[in-house]
Amino acid sequence: MIREFIYKYYIDPIRYGQPYTLVDTLTYALILILCVWLIYRWLVSYKIAIDRNFVFALLPWIVLGGLLRVVEDTGIITSDLHVLFTTPLIFFLILAIALPALIVTNYLEVRAVIPSFRTAFGACGGILAVVTLAFLVWFGLTNAHLDLLVAAAILGMASVTTAVLYLIIRYLFRWEYLKDRLYQILIFGHMLDASATSFGIDLHPVMYNEQHVVGSALIELTGTAFVMFPLKLIVLIPGIYILELYRRDGASGIWYLIVLAMIMVGMAPGIRDMMRMVLYV
Repeated sequence: MIREFIYKYYIDPIRYGQPYTLVDTLTYALILILCVWLIYRWLVSYKIAIDRNFVFALLPWIVLGGLLRVVEDTGIITSDLHVLFTTPLIFFLILAIALPALIVTNYLEVRAVIPSFRTAFGACGGILAVVTLAFLVWFGLTNAHLDLLVAAAILGMASVTTAVLYLIIRYLFRWEYLKDRLYQILIFGHMLDASATSFGIDLHPVMYNEQHVVGSALIELTGTAFVMFPLKLIVLIPGIYILELYRRDGASGIWYLIVLAMIMVGMAPGIRDMMRMVLYV
């Protein structure tokens, strides 16, 4: 019975790319929370300062994760190794790449070989992201699909909705702390996710579908994927408010990691979905 449960809710969905269920969604959410806490404790024990510059250094690695996910979507990896590029295993793949880079760059800073490990660490992620993007562009050019108008449309939707939401929260709600660049990136990441989902399901020639439980249920209920925008608002606005209350209570390192995790769960799938639609895969 236990074996069947594991295969039904965890192994088979990864192996066959099936939609998420409530069981695996809650499991992965708990794993994410646990990982954030463990990473926080490890960084503290390693005496690595967790600040906004550290979060900025990790942003290229989030982009890399989204792009690597598309590599699996292309179908070019035909062996069983393709499961390493699927959720949630891709998070551990990125961790396995990023952690050695973090340790080495931090060591080089301590030895005064480089002025800042954050800059070098972020550059490592950026270079890998550019290489992965170059591969995806090559794949698109050699497989007849590289629709940059799709990318322009989705990025345009994300930018406009981000600007509108920023203006509403900043000037209607009078939340001055929204001037913080991290909050702005957080909003853009989730608007990118909502834009990609909406465009992919309602407007793209290829028929894509929503794999997450809540999103798919609301899309089925309303008949449109643009319901993702109000869904994001329901999560983002109170989320930002609670984050700010938590920061006022004196939180530091763990606050930055929570913000990073929230950025990741919006931006990474947004990048993945957008690139899938650019390549028609």
